[in-house]
Amino acid sequence: MSFYKAINSWVIAGFGGEKTPFEAVEYAASYGLDGLELTVGDCVSIDTSKEECEKIKAFALEKGIGLRSVASGFFWGCSLGSPDENERAEALAFAKKYLRIAAWLGVESALLVPGAVDVAWDESRPVVPYMTCWKQATKSIKELLPLAEKLNVNIALENVWNKFLYSPVEMKAFIEQFGSEKLGCYLDVGNCVLNGYPQDWIEVLGSKIKAVHFKNWKSEDCGGGLHGFGDDLLDGEVEFDKVLAALEKINYGGPITVEMIPFSRLPDMVMPDLELAEATAKKLKSIFA
Repeated sequence: MSFYKAINSWVIAGFGGEKTPFEAVEYAASYGLDGLELTVGDCVSIDTSKEECEKIKAFALEKGIGLRSVASGFFWGCSLGSPDENERAEALAFAKKYLRIAAWLGVESALLVPGAVDVAWDESRPVVPYMTCWKQATKSIKELLPLAEKLNVNIALENVWNKFLYSPVEMKAFIEQFGSEKLGCYLDVGNCVLNGYPQDWIEVLGSKIKAVHFKNWKSEDCGGGLHGFGDDLLDGEVEFDKVLAALEKINYGGPITVEMIPFSRLPDMVMPDLELAEATAKKLKSIFA
């Protein structure tokens, strides 16, 4: 089975858009990958016009690079699951622009963080009761789905360290309440291994998986934190052979995108890191060899 292999633009373009989308496409092409996941809010401005998106799309096509997914870190600081209706409205406004940009780029799936009970690395963010987060995130997704369906873009909810939707069973139940084919999961295999196994998520969620992130993580003393995300895709607890076997079993045909953010380097992490990007692309390809 052949899988589509892409790289996320944070490692290429940084968190402040240090490289343009056109430069990021060229780098992805030079690595011999199938595609690039552009990040909206930095590499691609949230105020990017339809005309500019069409230029990016055409340039990627010219270079033989697919644009099948987009990502954004915006929702960590402004939550769709917030009990503060002003904040939730701001998150919705961003999400609607984000989905339109995805459609203009010809993207299949847009990564969203549905909400957070807490953001452990940001003390300024409030703790939100689990069921409040569920209720508010549900309200937000209901408001976004008509637009996603009109634009033909999947809303893909990522499993992240937000103390919300901890397990594949919870994620599946949350998704199924909407009854929409345009809503699914963005499965991050590295995020799974703090308290589970990505192959189990794949078995439970099946066709609800719209996109997949590859990264790795190592625990320490039966626990761990952000420092467990290192700068070597192959060094960690993800069993990529089992992940690929599980994806093959469900006939997964969506994008597999390597997301390399080496939190192990904190407090001295500098992005972009083109040397790391190139090395990571080679290691990604080696997983499929």
